Amino acid sequence: MADQNAPIIEDDPRQVRLNKREALIAAGSNPYGSEAIEITHLTGELAKQYAELENGASTEDRVRVAGRIMARRVQGKIAFLVLRDREGDVQLFCRINELGEESFEALKDLDVGDWLVAEGCVLRTKRGELSVAIDTWKLQSKSIRPLPEKFHGLTDKETRYRQRYVDMVMNPASKSVFVKRSRIISAIRRFMEEQGYLEVETPILQETLGGANAKPFTTHFNALDQECYLRIATELHLKRLLVGGMDRVFEIGRQFRNEGMDLTHNPEFTSMEAYCAFNDVEGMKRLSEGVFRAANAAVNSSDTITYQGQTIELGGTWRSVAMSDLVSEHVGEEVSLDTPVEHLREILDANHLEWQSDWGAGKLIFTLYDELCESEIVNPTFVCDYPVEVSPLAKRKPSDPRLTDRFELVIAGHEYANAFSELNDPVDQESRFAAQVEAKKHGDDEAMEYDADYIRALEYGMPPAGGVGYGIDRMIMLLCDQASIRDVLLFPHMRPESKQEKQGEAGDQEAAPAPAAEAAAEEAPAAAGVELSGAAAEAANTPAPQPGEKLEAGISRDAALELLKAHNQDEYHILHGLQLEGLMRYYARQFDSENEEFWGIVGMLHDLDWEEFPTEEDHTVRAAEMLAEAGVAPVVARAIQTHNSDVNAALPTPEHQMERVLCAVDELSGLINACVKLRPSHSVTDMNLKSLKKKYKTASFAAGCDREVIARGAEYMGMELSDLFTSILDAEKALVEEGNPAFE
Repeated sequence: MADQNAPIIEDDPRQVRLNKREALIAAGSNPYGSEAIEITHLTGELAKQYAELENGASTEDRVRVAGRIMARRVQGKIAFLVLRDREGDVQLFCRINELGEESFEALKDLDVGDWLVAEGCVLRTKRGELSVAIDTWKLQSKSIRPLPEKFHGLTDKETRYRQRYVDMVMNPASKSVFVKRSRIISAIRRFMEEQGYLEVETPILQETLGGANAKPFTTHFNALDQECYLRIATELHLKRLLVGGMDRVFEIGRQFRNEGMDLTHNPEFTSMEAYCAFNDVEGMKRLSEGVFRAANAAVNSSDTITYQGQTIELGGTWRSVAMSDLVSEHVGEEVSLDTPVEHLREILDANHLEWQSDWGAGKLIFTLYDELCESEIVNPTFVCDYPVEVSPLAKRKPSDPRLTDRFELVIAGHEYANAFSELNDPVDQESRFAAQVEAKKHGDDEAMEYDADYIRALEYGMPPAGGVGYGIDRMIMLLCDQASIRDVLLFPHMRPESKQEKQGEAGDQEAAPAPAAEAAAEEAPAAAGVELSGAAAEAANTPAPQPGEKLEAGISRDAALELLKAHNQDEYHILHGLQLEGLMRYYARQFDSENEEFWGIVGMLHDLDWEEFPTEEDHTVRAAEMLAEAGVAPVVARAIQTHNSDVNAALPTPEHQMERVLCAVDELSGLINACVKLRPSHSVTDMNLKSLKKKYKTASFAAGCDREVIARGAEYMGMELSDLFTSILDAEKALVEEGNPAFE
């Protein structure tokens, strides 16, 4: 056991605190309280109760408060602590006369971040600060890791998301969002119960995939030796309950979709679905207005709110408009399902939008709406009359069976609800399931499976019903004016931390350096069984470049191009190398202009070995040997190796900005190229963000472009996925304007 005089390492704040902890234990004091404590007041209660207390006045009212120390200042025989609880801050006024010499001296060893309970009388200082003049205190939890220093706080987004516990301490506004989240969900529940809906729970583990078109997470149920899915929607189980006689049901719960992440999507998210017998989409409109107003009233004082600079009016009766009418308004002529397909294609061409030869009028009109109209909607709007082609689960409209009784609620350019008059004809539903099965056979891994039990349930009879689903996280973003879904999820999904990141402090911007170069000769086993040796091991153990370091590639640009052509005959591989060179040079001019040539060479040669050794295990390992034979500096091979480190664990992970950029642009540029080939212009210049996002979400499109790699690239850059898409689209358009031949 350490004694009270244990040496303190002054340059290691964590060790200083550990030594204080050991000293407390050695002195017989428990630095982690174990007794229940009755707190008399929260800080908000104190502020309200003593709002009229004059400056310089004191009371004999004793209170007991508890919280975390957020600031401390010792001045001779007086000390000031700022204590924070869930409602705010209060100052503790500490004098040696009230505390006694021993207690006052012990107080000096407290650190910012420690938790304590204190008692004393309420006063207001001459400067007007409401305070508690304490005469007793007790440490409740000794903090070992220092909080980020106050001036800079915790500003790195990835660290804020990963270490939410620190984010909420350092950023009260962040904590406030999650308090509001809880209030919003509680308000929705109360409203639904007031409307006569019964809250139910349906299975998260499901043996049949259904209720939405999405790629699922799979797992194995050992006891039954059965493959299962994490649910992607609650729809089919809730509608079974309508069959069973529960006429109004809803469920708020987690859904799981094994898809990409961006500003409005996370693989794990919260939705609410509700179903009401003997109702239809018109009833779901009124329900939706009520849900949003109840949720808004829980956190805002007005029906007029601001979201990302846009003023939105939630009051009144919301607009309902047919999809084809919105398209007609935008293109300046009447458009409907009766418009000839050839003319609709001409309208898409005029707006630089893609179409496929097998699309009918409904799909063409939907594409025009999706690409041109949705983003322009600001105030709440029910977009109605969806074509059957894009609404496989909705009832057809009796007045026009080419359309469906369906709406999507759009606010500020985003969808917030999707509602149907529910299909309850088992024969029709069975044929639609069969079509989904065929789609899955042809490569659509998001298609629904045939749910025989659901068909059996419908055959017993399901009453006509209206149904609606809401994205709760997106709703909270709107009502709390948050731009990213990660800002409303307590613990959003993140890529795994590296060892260096786990050891680092909150808010660190740079990872720890790579192992020393003298270890280059050692062999290291790779994740897929490949061992690194020779040039590959030397490159892998080369330290990452330091910020501001002048980098020498050991090869000229012309020689690098000859090397690329020597190992690649496929014109596409050469073109991809030249495109990556252009993109890397573009970003070098932003981040590291002195090393533009080096960045360009890394981009050009990043896939040097792929044509001759097209396996993930060999990729970049063989390239190191090729580069060494050509006399190229190992730091080039190291940078190239980082973009395959997800596959081969022996390879270094990206640390330098150049390495992160390479990982971010490589896979995504391939997806953009695939999109460009389908555009009528065959150019990136008229491509927009929404079109790229749609292709990204369509797993069957350019299936060789790994969406997980693209998402990790955004994380390496510390960017939201949408921001990365925009950045690279802008980069490619700029390279076209510069006349870069790789982007012609």
